[in-house]
Parts: sequence; structure tokens; C-alpha cells
Amino acid sequence: MKVALCPCGQEKIDCHRQEKGEYMKKILVLMLAIVGLVTVAACVEGEDKIIVQGVTDTEIIVGNTAATSGAFAFVGLPFNAGITAVFEAINTEGGIAGRTLSFVTYDDGFDQATGITYTKRLIEEDQVFALVGHFGTPTVGGTLDIIQDVGIPMVYAATGINALYFQESPGNPVMAVQPIYLTDGRVMTARALYESLYGVDGDEPLPADAKIGVLHTTSDDGISIMEGIELEAAFAGREDDFIYKPFSAEDTASLTTAILELQSDGVQAVIIASNQAPFKVAAGLMNTQGLHVPVFTSYVNADATSIDAETNYQFDMYANAWIDIVDPEGLFGFAQSYWDFVAIMTDAGYDGTVDGKPNYTANAFAMAGYIAASIFVEGLNRVGTDELTWASYIEAMESEPISVPMGGFVDFGGGKRWGIASMALLKLSPVFDPEDPTDRTGWNWTKVRDIEGIEEIQDK
Repeated sequence: MKVALCPCGQEKIDCHRQEKGEYMKKILVLMLAIVGLVTVAACVEGEDKIIVQGVTDTEIIVGNTAATSGAFAFVGLPFNAGITAVFEAINTEGGIAGRTLSFVTYDDGFDQATGITYTKRLIEEDQVFALVGHFGTPTVGGTLDIIQDVGIPMVYAATGINALYFQESPGNPVMAVQPIYLTDGRVMTARALYESLYGVDGDEPLPADAKIGVLHTTSDDGISIMEGIELEAAFAGREDDFIYKPFSAEDTASLTTAILELQSDGVQAVIIASNQAPFKVAAGLMNTQGLHVPVFTSYVNADATSIDAETNYQFDMYANAWIDIVDPEGLFGFAQSYWDFVAIMTDAGYDGTVDGKPNYTANAFAMAGYIAASIFVEGLNRVGTDELTWASYIEAMESEPISVPMGGFVDFGGGKRWGIASMALLKLSPVFDPEDPTDRTGWNWTKVRDIEGIEEIQDK
């Protein structure tokens, strides 16, 4: 039998085998290259091995985009300071499982388009492992679809829009902590309806036939809170007693008209459904226009910066609060969890003793940032030395309820994405000069009711 030869001089069958072998080698190399690109698992000599996006053997990179300039800088600056203070404390102790935490943040000026751009940059270019303290209604609302499509963990949203609420959604990367606005609206309405806060001495219940005015913005936060108000009013069978007026902080003429109409309607309480800047404008105009009835508002306004320190308000104001730092038996009447926060902020220089760093030891927004970072870190601690991936991190967060510093608990188990559902009630109280008890120097929010759920309030 003759055996044909290839030009290379080998037997043809052996040559085909060799060609096939070389071809298979090329296919194998190509497949390995593709796998390397998809898993991002390449290891270059002298560099840290990349475990998953934003994670190496020695570092975990996270980030956010927040308003650190413009009208909402008074929220964004202390909020980010709280996050960085926690991360600095963790890094000083050697990190978590040998990894330090790096925080990348951009200033979006509370602009949605800018926030979306920076969120994409964090995910696609900075390759962060997670979004921590995703900030503000415009940005959060505009990026939820992106976050869920990509699957990147988002821990703590500095807003409460109802789009964050998921009844049961196991594995959902969106993990809100602070209360959803729907719940916020229900709680503030229940407080207005059932608490004995009326009358000359502030100890009488609201009359059964009293009208309640609602001033609400038409942005996501205002509408989301209003939906909770409507739900609670319907539960109480009082829908006809609520009068709704939309407003814009920029259109003070229309807001003034709305306030005068509520005054003419004889409302005995007003709920302001908005975030900080519009709330300050609405409360100020209520004061100047003579609508002096108790006001109830969102937890996002429970900070001294949300009102005008110079204004002498002629009516009581109440705000929800999911942070509770009061403990009559604690040092100076404050809970140990608050002093833990103070220690972290002080170590980071945010106690007023370091040039260029404000004193944030009593700032509610700094507390929120501190909580955001602490909750994120809890998930890392739960994963520990096991493999850290998006899936393992979310699974750890869902494994059992998480204790919230200076608050209650948040439970992601079974796919719950409800945020915190119980809140305390604060009242705006005057602050007087210690040397002159008649000289009011400002305002502060003080607790008048402990943390309670909606059903507890309804039973009053």
C-alpha cells in the first residue's frame, strides 16, 4: 500500500493529525483568552490578583456619587464624611480579611444626568465592587435599572423613593436601609391622626372632623411620601379630611397661594411631603403667612440644617426619625452607639479640632453615612475569608437581620427589600444661650416618642 506524503515529508495521515492538533491548540488558547477576559482573573507578576470587580488580595474598591456642592452639599458633605470615617477606622485596624477599603466618590450636584454618568463611570471605569451610600432621589431613581441589570450590590440609598421597595426579591442587589418614603408617609400621617399633640398645651388629640393639609412636591420624593399619606388616610377612613396642594420651592407665589387656601379651609395640621430644601421654604412661608398649625414631615428633614436658625417659628414641628441616640441611662443621656459614632468621627478629625474639617459629631447626615458604611462592612465581615463575589456578598446580607447602629434592624432575608419600618418622633425645640435663658440661639430636634411601628401608633 502506498502512503501519500505531504509536502512536509510526513505521511499525510500524520500531517492531518498534526494540523488538527495545532488547530485544537489554537482553539484552546482562544477559549482560555475569552475566559480570562470574562472573569477578569488574569494575574500579572508583581500585581495583586483580581478576584472579582473591585476586589484584589489587598483591596476592596467601592464608591458613590453625591451632592457635595450646591443646594444639597449640607447633606452630601457630612454624609460622605461619615462613610470615609468608618473606612479609615477599618483600614487602621488592618482592613477586612486582609483587604483595605478604598472609596471613590464624585460630586453630581444633585443633578440626575450627572449622577447617572458618574454611576456608570464607577461601575464601568472605576470597576467598584459596590455602591455604598448611593445618594439622592434623582440619581438613585435614574440608576436603579442599571444597578439591577449589572447586578452590582448597592448598599444604602440616601433617599426613600418607593422604587426601592421590593416585597420578596431574593438576590436583588438593591439593598435600601433607611425607611422607604411610602412607610415614611404612613408613619407621619399616623402620628398626625392618633398622637395627642394638639391644643394649647400640646396634649390633646386631633378632633375627629379636623382637616389636614398636605403640601407636597411633584418630584419622586414628594409623590412617594404622598402615596403613603393617601394609604394611611384611607386606612383611617379619613380620605375626605385631607386637602392636597402641590408646590415648588422656586415658585413662592404659588406656594403662598396654596398656604392661604389651606388656611381658608381651616386645616388643623399640615404634612409637608418633601426633602430638605423645599421643606425649609414651605415652613418659612407658613410662618410668615400665619398658618400656625402643627407640621409633620419626613425623617430626611430631622436635622437643624433643614430649618432656618434665625426664624422664630410660631407653630410646633414634628419629624420622623429612624435614628435614636437617646438613652437616659447613658453618658450625658446618650446611647453608647452614639458615642461609638462620635469616637469614629473624632479619630477622622471631624470633631471641630482639625482645620478644614467641620464638627460632624452631632450631624444627622454624618450619622447616616456612618450607618451606610457600617452596614456595608457587616456584609464583608459575614463573608469573612470565604470567596468574595457579588453573589456571596448578597447572600451574606440576606442570611439574618442586621443591627443598625443607633437604630433598629434591617432584614433582607427572603429577598425583603423594605428598609426600616419603625421610627421615633422628634419635635423642633428652641436652643437657648446658657448665659441668658431668654436668648434663643437656634433650634434642635428632640425626641418626644420612642421608635414605634405603624400598628403601635394606630392603637393610640
